[in-house]
Amino acid sequence: MKEISQAELEVMKVLWLQAPQTANQVVEQLADASQWHEKTVKTLLNRLVSKGAVSYEKDGRAYLYFPVLQQSDYQLRESQSFIQRVLSGRLAPLVAGFAEQQQLKAEDVAELKQLIAKWEQEQK
Repeated sequence: MKEISQAELEVMKVLWLQAPQTANQVVEQLADASQWHEKTVKTLLNRLVSKGAVSYEKDGRAYLYFPVLQQSDYQLRESQSFIQRVLSGRLAPLVAGFAEQQQLKAEDVAELKQLIAKWEQEQK
């Protein structure tokens, strides 16, 4: 799948929260945050359709848009890309950086411990 721009990601977030939606519903959802014109949102929807991230079905005179690309799949792909590009494929420096800046919350640490314990069990 082709890369999704920041503007396209904003449209995806709306569709991940609730789908299907008409283009006008997506426009309304983005109106306060983005100040984009209706035509801009429709262009972004069309780009996402051409990239295979979004699809639609006709409902009378309207088109209902829904995500094909799942949020979890997108997050995993982007996380892996970031770790490869910025950290040479190593995750530890990222976590260490957050820990050193005291940006890890207790629930983050607990979740990381659970993930590591699960990984260790699967490696046996």
